[in-house]
Amino acid sequence: MTDLQDILIDSTNRLLNDISGRDLWSSSEKGIWPEKAWAALVEMGLAQALVSDESDSPSAAEALPLAELAGYHALPVPLAEAMVGNYLLASAGLPTTDQPMALACPDQAGVRLSRVDGQWCITGSLRRVAWGHDVPRVLLTAQTDHAPALVNLSTTGLSWRTDTSLAGEPRDSCNLDGVSINAEDFAAFPAGEPSLLEWGALIRSLQMAGAMRRVLELSVQYANERVQFGRPIGKFQAVQQQLAAAAGQVAAAGAAANSAVRQVGTRDAGFAIAVAKSRVGEAAGLVAAIGHQVHAAMGFTQEHTLHYSTRRLWSWRDEFGNEAFWQQKLGALAAAQGRDGLWPYLTSLQEAGRRDHETGGEHHE
Repeated sequence: MTDLQDILIDSTNRLLNDISGRDLWSSSEKGIWPEKAWAALVEMGLAQALVSDESDSPSAAEALPLAELAGYHALPVPLAEAMVGNYLLASAGLPTTDQPMALACPDQAGVRLSRVDGQWCITGSLRRVAWGHDVPRVLLTAQTDHAPALVNLSTTGLSWRTDTSLAGEPRDSCNLDGVSINAEDFAAFPAGEPSLLEWGALIRSLQMAGAMRRVLELSVQYANERVQFGRPIGKFQAVQQQLAAAAGQVAAAGAAANSAVRQVGTRDAGFAIAVAKSRVGEAAGLVAAIGHQVHAAMGFTQEHTLHYSTRRLWSWRDEFGNEAFWQQKLGALAAAQGRDGLWPYLTSLQEAGRRDHETGGEHHE
């Protein structure tokens, strides 16, 4: 961890400690947008933390772990989406913003951008967009007759079908057929960058890693406080074994997510993100289950804060592709290498990653 990253994470952690908590979570689940919390994040410059204009600004690898902190604090605003969205907008030459935004992955039919009667129009649909009706802009990828386009879509006038996730956060859908956009609201998708689906998978992996870290802390604390048969339940071997298993899953998930962060900007970022989302998603289910087993009935009550993390884990593991989705992609990639090509391919990834870090993360052709 660099000195700059250490300062950034420490100051952000203090801010999130101040603004997050039961009051913020409860009001958010009632559909109240946390205006003051978002204003505090913007004042600290976090919405555009990945947009680097100066030599002393944090790199993507230094700033992306802030998504892990957002997950740890169960932050009920799309901070990670705004960070990545502004990074992509800046990379595409489009204006950035301090306003909240959502990242949308179109359904399998996709979204298409075309010119009709002198006007740019998009057709398709969006499904279960996080914070869709609460944000002024949604960032999505649209197919064109040439290269894919990055579209910064205004939500004004869109007819949302509102829904919520297991965590009580908005997950909204809409039909885009006949929606007109301005030419200044889209550009070619930045070359060499992970796809929008991969970016979404990466930030969800980081958020889940943070939420699991919180679940483990709460579980260890409760096991040391809850007394049964004259001693804390954390002294019983069966409970210790469960907590040790959870700690192993948290460590593995964090390692996978952080490895993917380090690969951003290299040719192997997609592979690392697929590994991270599948591994972290698998760990999320196990850690959430162990957390509730340790807390027993207390963990299922509204009064305890455990569920604010576990419900997000159950929601996030299915978004931007669940573990089965990414494992299928990894399996197809492995099969495509053939019997004699898989091991050389894996070792080439390791060597390429080492060269990328030695040369400052330059793109490979």
